[in-house]
Amino acid sequence: MPTHKPAGHNAVSPYLLVADARAMLAFLHATFGAKELLRKMRDDGSIMHAEVRIDDSVVMVGERPDGRDPVRGSTHVYVPDVDACYAAGLAAGASSVTPPTDQPYGDRSAGLRDPEGHLWWIGTHQPNEAPSPA
Repeated sequence: MPTHKPAGHNAVSPYLLVADARAMLAFLHATFGAKELLRKMRDDGSIMHAEVRIDDSVVMVGERPDGRDPVRGSTHVYVPDVDACYAAGLAAGASSVTPPTDQPYGDRSAGLRDPEGHLWWIGTHQPNEAPSPA
């Protein structure tokens, strides 16, 4: 049946425009266990477009042509173990924005800045933790 999006894709996917797509793909694999789905190359050997799966979501990555500045963004990812993911991100070259902390809304969360400057907010929902009333 025809559809408006590729099979296995959610309606919204982060698209990271980076200076070094190979390094970003390696970071996503090391930090989140990302599995590469697609890679399209330019004639000069740079990566025009790549897609990786992190859990149930697709993240798209592309190198900025002609050396233009990358576009930095902020992405939130729910992970099974925020502490382990945070440690993996640091080992993969990220810097800490916020260490893993229990939040009043029921998540344990942390923040990382990857080597290209993108912010990654990671969290593990703790179902036994009730959010504070508004």
